[in-house]
Amino acid sequence: MNGRHLEELLFRALMVCSILLVTGTCVLVIGVVFLKGAGSLTPDMLLKGSEGGYYLGRGGGIANAILGSLYLAGGAILIATLLALPVAWFLNQYADKSRLAGMIRFFLDAACGIPSIVYGAVVFLLMVAVGQRASLLWGCITVALFITPLLARAMDEVMQMVPSLIREASYGLGATDFETLLYVVTRQALPGLVTAVLLAFGRGIGDAASVLFTAGYTDRIPVSIMDPVATLPLAIFYQVNTPLAEVQSRAYASGFILLVIVLSSCTVSRILSRRLSKYCIH
Repeated sequence: MNGRHLEELLFRALMVCSILLVTGTCVLVIGVVFLKGAGSLTPDMLLKGSEGGYYLGRGGGIANAILGSLYLAGGAILIATLLALPVAWFLNQYADKSRLAGMIRFFLDAACGIPSIVYGAVVFLLMVAVGQRASLLWGCITVALFITPLLARAMDEVMQMVPSLIREASYGLGATDFETLLYVVTRQALPGLVTAVLLAFGRGIGDAASVLFTAGYTDRIPVSIMDPVATLPLAIFYQVNTPLAEVQSRAYASGFILLVIVLSSCTVSRILSRRLSKYCIH
């Protein structure tokens, strides 16, 4: 009995230490970024572009990078959702527990482990082969390819959680496979699907390596999908690598803005998930 009690206390202590470590790391990162960048976080930084020597310590801001990141991540999540949702539908409704479904899930898991810069290099080769230059469109394609496996697997797992009794009840009412998939399974899994999409958005907007070769960089806000686009991760990279202390402090302010965007997407996903779960069968 004493041995079991000691073992339980040990595991509780390990769990508490893990929670404190993870939470403390997150708080430390957010705190350091905010404290180092708070002094440089000004209205001009949010409302003005980086034209006129911003990276040399002069005036301006990173509005072009903020909007560019939102454009790029928004376009990428749209493409990725259109690719990932049919895959999740197929795996759950038409190939569930088959050998083909197992192979597809295996390759998706493997694709999730590929570094994002590899996707960027592959898309860069394709971009050069067709005679195009770095642009918002190619950046969206790169990020979409990077997050599609993650999104497809997340959607697949969410749909697998839909109880089989609900599917059987749908069939019992005379619904077809497609009607069951669209109006029953997808609706029941909608809170989880929305969460997966918004979390993938946060993952895509914070990635720099994948768009290093394909999105380019510009001091202006893109007005066309064929224009190069600035992103917050690359803006942070360029600011950190300057020898000017003032510009380096702006990098931390840029990082704080990026953190706010990512945390906001996570918060919105939780709120939407709770509201949509009211319309699901429990």
